[in-house]
Amino acid sequence: MKYYSTNHKAERTSFKDAVLKSMAGDGGLYFPEKIPVLPEAFFERLPGMSLSEIGFYFLKPYVSGALPDTELRDILEDVFSFDIPLTEVEPDKFALELFHGPTLAFKDVGARMLARLLSRFSAGHKTTVLVATSGDTGSAVAHGFLGMPNIEVVVLYPKGKVSQLQEKQFTTLGKNITALEVNGNFDDCQRMVKAAFADDDLKKQMDLSSANSINIARLLPQAIYYFYAFGQLKIRKKPVVVSVPTGNLGNIAAGLLAKKSGLPVACFVASGNRNNVFQEYLETGIFRPRPSVPTLSNAMDVGNPSNLVRIQELYNQSSEAAGRDIVPFHFSDQDTRRTIADVYRRTRYILDPHAAVAYRGLSAYMKGKNVTGIFLETAHPAKFYQVVEKEIPVKVEIPWRLSNSFNSPKQTIKMGNNPEDLKSFLLKR
Repeated sequence: MKYYSTNHKAERTSFKDAVLKSMAGDGGLYFPEKIPVLPEAFFERLPGMSLSEIGFYFLKPYVSGALPDTELRDILEDVFSFDIPLTEVEPDKFALELFHGPTLAFKDVGARMLARLLSRFSAGHKTTVLVATSGDTGSAVAHGFLGMPNIEVVVLYPKGKVSQLQEKQFTTLGKNITALEVNGNFDDCQRMVKAAFADDDLKKQMDLSSANSINIARLLPQAIYYFYAFGQLKIRKKPVVVSVPTGNLGNIAAGLLAKKSGLPVACFVASGNRNNVFQEYLETGIFRPRPSVPTLSNAMDVGNPSNLVRIQELYNQSSEAAGRDIVPFHFSDQDTRRTIADVYRRTRYILDPHAAVAYRGLSAYMKGKNVTGIFLETAHPAKFYQVVEKEIPVKVEIPWRLSNSFNSPKQTIKMGNNPEDLKSFLLKR
């Protein structure tokens, strides 16, 4: 399998080089030259398959030539050391609980896979991994790469715009993890990372890679849990729809990739907050990037989502074609609060703010339709206990993995939001 740039100017490259480089030389994102369709026999076996088994059959053609089968199987067994259960919240509405990994967020899947691949591909030299985070990416990447040989990680995050628990998870580790507290928003952090990859001086002096979903090895593994969710549905007499909380669009891009690979999902619901640039694109065909605004669902606060270009590749640059598979909704913080309170009152299920947006989008789509719905619960509600506990009459239990980091001292380096600030820091190191 070869990978091409979404800007269509750079040469095609191997999976290994795409992972190591993260971005193509022309500034585009890498994308596979074809989307293999899985055979019918795969879907017949799906209910009895583990996450790692599904991952092997899905990923094998994408990593062709870069990893032997035995090593791919071993990596996947290591990555999926936790389950991703499908929980029925109410009739025909299921939560895909993506918060059972080490940092209690969906990004554990992609981050753990990428960490193992980058460490292997970097044998014999050091790779510096840059990652911009609006919350959960930073903790998932930091823990996924902690202590990995040949790797140094630099996490950029917007000052005051991630939850306390999220911040503690990636600023307290030390070792090969460095946290940069940027005076700006997530889009500033992402812009700084992209500028570093485009800087010829930096590329000459150090090996840079990214752990954001701009890296194809972060994106591809996320498709695995969509197949796993479908396999867990006991009854499939109705069409299945999946609601995804949208931010940088890596998660929904992976779901759409699964659909193009044969997953029989009727459609996806793109559930957004006030940062609704993707929803606007689907409704109007016009993409208007703009500065993000802070919301309760902070991991979705993205005003210029990187993975839109990959979704455009999947649909040949046609927003109309994408709109046949994706239904857009977006909601206010007040809607999010009401949903957390209402769902708990009726079902005793506790939603985090991102899942609340996804649940609300799913509910809006399902009105008057005879379908089965899945919404993605992307983070443990304990990560946002200060928001959630204002809406429900009980305390959110804090898992030990979170409480341990909360009591550790924060270690950060403060930085402005100019790409030159990051460049100067990296060259000094």
